Amino acid sequence: MSNTPIEFGTDGWRAVIADDYTFVNLERVAQATAEWLHDDYGDTPAVVLGHDTRFLGPQFARRAARVLAEAGVDVTLADSVVSTPAISWATQAAEADAGVVITASHNPPTYSGYKIKAHFGGPAPPEMIDRVEAAVPDGARSGALAPFEALSAQGAIQTDDVRTGYLDALRHALDIEAIKGSGLTVAHDAMFGAGQGLVQALLGDDQVIPLRHDHNPGFHGVAPEPIADRLHALSETVATGEASVGLANDGDADRIGMVDETGAFVSSHRILALLVKYLHEERGLTGSIVKTFSTTHLLDKMGARYDVPVETTPIGFKHIATKMADGNVLVGGEESGGIAASGHIPERDGIYIGLLIVEMMVKRDRPLSALVDELLEEFGPHYNYRDDIHIREDQKADVLDRLDTQGGLDGINGHAVERVDTLDGFKHVTDHGWLLIRPSGTEPVLRVYSEAESPEAAEALVKDASRQLGLDD
Repeated sequence: MSNTPIEFGTDGWRAVIADDYTFVNLERVAQATAEWLHDDYGDTPAVVLGHDTRFLGPQFARRAARVLAEAGVDVTLADSVVSTPAISWATQAAEADAGVVITASHNPPTYSGYKIKAHFGGPAPPEMIDRVEAAVPDGARSGALAPFEALSAQGAIQTDDVRTGYLDALRHALDIEAIKGSGLTVAHDAMFGAGQGLVQALLGDDQVIPLRHDHNPGFHGVAPEPIADRLHALSETVATGEASVGLANDGDADRIGMVDETGAFVSSHRILALLVKYLHEERGLTGSIVKTFSTTHLLDKMGARYDVPVETTPIGFKHIATKMADGNVLVGGEESGGIAASGHIPERDGIYIGLLIVEMMVKRDRPLSALVDELLEEFGPHYNYRDDIHIREDQKADVLDRLDTQGGLDGINGHAVERVDTLDGFKHVTDHGWLLIRPSGTEPVLRVYSEAESPEAAEALVKDASRQLGLDD
């Protein structure tokens, strides 16, 4: 429907294709983007635009380009499938006013989406998104759009090889030659997404084992999210000894998932901590640590040890990106695999982060499992657990209302709750860990996270809280 309310979630507008994600609604969002750009950047704002591997991605991207161009925006359209970080890099490198990516990231294959990037090369901050959302017209735009070819001939739309420039930027940010010289083999699971071929382009075919690198807009029916239970093939490939480490990326390659040389999944919490250790101790860099509300408290211990400030933000990388663009940030990241580090763009980049950890392995001459063991020996045991509970909107509202009106749970798995922090959801802090309950910003899901001193204790916190709230039925 042309009057469907358009709401941006944690990172962009996402909706089911042919339901709310239609060409008409996409035109409305693109028109609102153009209005915001003109308000902020004058008569001739510039945008870099691209799409991932999802169904109708090229067609949606071309339609958005036509709307923007006809509204007086100079559009540079990527000439092939590109990752979200590539568009963010290109936006910054070209000094464009914004970037737009047609992607639904890690959402199920029935979804598409629309991400907006700010001029600094990271997610548009909430105030920008609010203005775009407010400018979305109630109904469909009127009048026929000029053909894509005509707008291209006029110079209003230009195509560009964004991918090559982005790869060159990664070669500058990483010690690719050291990784190649090590002979270390990397397995790379692109999950049918936009990260296909990027690691091979950097390291060469001989050092990379590609998994799920073929064109499949339906992702074989599995949401392209690089979490442990969706990376079995990657784990098995590495565990057989074919590779020394495994990298995985989500649909638009801004998130990272990793497995060590045994095939064991390495969480984002630990990747973040390893990056802080490597960049501070080995590269001699400094700066603050910025983490989202659901991310490990191990980083707080590291901040105290290294005498660097630690700042906690609401969920969503857009809250981290502005801090990275404005200040001296060493590492910024979130529990869900979105991580950025000093020396690159202020944006999540699953390819960069994965290869930065590989660089750490090479420089330290140690396998990933040994680096993790060293980390936990030095800073103490920290184990995390997360359960995504699919729930009706009315049930979700009831649970959140109960937590709000009662001030949270009094105890969890036998531990008294010392305080409940409500920066983004309800984080129950105990003397043996913490538990967070919050709604997803993009899906009908209630997310329950925890951290404790053992894997069993972390899971027990989640299971007990779910039982108390009636979520385990």
